[in-house]
Amino acid sequence: MAGLGSTVARLLKQQATWRDSLPDGLENGKLPPIRGDGLLEEVAGLESNPGNLRMLRYLPKKVREAPPLVVVLHGCTQKAADYANGAGWIELADLFGFCLLLPEQRRAKNPNLCFNWFVPADTTRGSGEAESIRQMIDRTVADWNIDRDQVFVTGLSAGGAMASAMLATYPEIFAGGAIIAGLPYGSASDIPAAFQVMADSRTLPADEWASIVRSASHHQGRWPKISVWQGTADHTVNPRNADEIVKQWTALHKTGAKPDQIEKHPGYVRRIWNNIEGEPAVEEYVVSAMGHGTPLATGSGEGHFGAAAPFLLETGLSSSHRIAQFWDLTKVSPVLQPARDVGDPETVRSEQKPVPRLPAITVPSPHREPDPKPRQKAPSPLHDVGAIINRALRSAGLMK
Repeated sequence: MAGLGSTVARLLKQQATWRDSLPDGLENGKLPPIRGDGLLEEVAGLESNPGNLRMLRYLPKKVREAPPLVVVLHGCTQKAADYANGAGWIELADLFGFCLLLPEQRRAKNPNLCFNWFVPADTTRGSGEAESIRQMIDRTVADWNIDRDQVFVTGLSAGGAMASAMLATYPEIFAGGAIIAGLPYGSASDIPAAFQVMADSRTLPADEWASIVRSASHHQGRWPKISVWQGTADHTVNPRNADEIVKQWTALHKTGAKPDQIEKHPGYVRRIWNNIEGEPAVEEYVVSAMGHGTPLATGSGEGHFGAAAPFLLETGLSSSHRIAQFWDLTKVSPVLQPARDVGDPETVRSEQKPVPRLPAITVPSPHREPDPKPRQKAPSPLHDVGAIINRALRSAGLMK
């Protein structure tokens, strides 16, 4: 395993050379069509942006007066808007009137578009990718009059591990988080350790896991409520990692070690841990026979959202909808309490900016249509190097 890590580390150090070979505009092209009728935009000119991330966000056509914000972090090989669209977050935002922030990794930072959740410089408060996401949140809160008490973060795989990092380094920002096929915060600090924990997991006492989070900030207040999701047939991230995430956050919430409630359903088990006030603080969904990805319930009808794709897996269970319920985002009826119509995007820009906004690239999205056929990816000049990395990952059992 250490040899594999050294090989990939050496390849990643060649990113500057690979970046020079990328065609112009590879990551700044047209934004994809989405399953919503709001405004998808890319925002430029973000403060210092030390993590060099791309900033996208989604404003539904109708929002609450002070809407919540959900930060959605994609997994490796994925694009931000594609993941939010496939996971059902676009549809949920439209239905319940909250906004989305969609940070996106750049190939210059990681050739496989993974967030660098295992790099201390990117997962420490005030630096790297974590600081870039914090800047994006502050920008969106100011631009769109977001309710600061209703900011949430979710992510899949590397995005799930980065969600762990955001919850640990900036806990005062978030009311809740959701970690799907992710890793505990502090479980790895370099590439070999990342491969090791993904394959085998790292086991620590709950108090030690909690101490790692406490040391990431000076937070003394209430901790975010956490939803943890894991498939039992995941061969990319060992399912035991979900147990360690639960240990980390139940210790922070000072719950008992054993769940207060266990729900057994066909295809999945849900466990719930209550805080000292008797309120659900941590929940865990274990989905039977599910591989590496975000569980979906596609199709029409109540509780059905998103579209299946690689790492977006049809299971008959919409994780995004359940997570939104756990965060109490679905309690506002879009019929009985209609969200304010934001109208024309140009009106939004003139009326909804408490502070001046820097230039943004905007792409209006079409109304929902039947799912298009999967788009074919254009050949990439990184093909040979990417193939080397992918073979290394497959040999470690970290990629199918």
